[in-house]
Amino acid sequence: MIRFRDQFNIFIFVLSGIFLHAQEKKQFPGISTILSKINPDTKTDSWILVHKSYGKDNILREAGAKKEYESQSSGFNIGIAEEDEFYYIVDFSSGKPEYITDLNALRKFVGKVDNIQDAAVFASTEGYIIDEEFRDLAANYYEDKSNYYLDLGKLTSKECPYQKKHFTLTIGKSTESISNVKDNGAYIELYNKKCTNNPRLLKLEQKEEPKDEPKKSKKPAKRR
Repeated sequence: MIRFRDQFNIFIFVLSGIFLHAQEKKQFPGISTILSKINPDTKTDSWILVHKSYGKDNILREAGAKKEYESQSSGFNIGIAEEDEFYYIVDFSSGKPEYITDLNALRKFVGKVDNIQDAAVFASTEGYIIDEEFRDLAANYYEDKSNYYLDLGKLTSKECPYQKKHFTLTIGKSTESISNVKDNGAYIELYNKKCTNNPRLLKLEQKEEPKDEPKKSKKPAKRR
């Protein structure tokens, strides 16, 4: 009886370890690595992923035979974009170069969500971002047999204050849709001097009301 109990406890311990390992969060790699691992559904054996930074094209992935294409002046990003930095894809599935320069076209190109990279692209079309500067909060994930779970950021206000929140998204592997969004709160909230709702500015502007000065007593007139 004792031996059976020990074996059962060991089984539970191993099973719990496997479950916890499956639930372990992993940080997303760089944006370039994520986009390099997308799995497009379009029937194409020839496409190019280009990262353009400060006017210079850098080919990150080139599938199929090398073909000529024209450098683009705009593109997409699924993370925090630096100044004059973006990505674009050249798709040769139709026999001629077609340029993917926005997130909706990227989502269509990726098609079915086959892996966590595809899930990240899908989330980006809903306004979420991979914030590499805050990986623990807004750039990590884990998965189980049924779902992908992504911790991502989102710009929720460009006005005063500038604000970003982080969310946990649940994306079903079979449904390929977001089934749950958990709001984890703001992780960046920036005010500037022009923000009328800046708490520090409001404190400085609050002045004590002037106290009423005591009335001066009239001196009695001197008798002559």
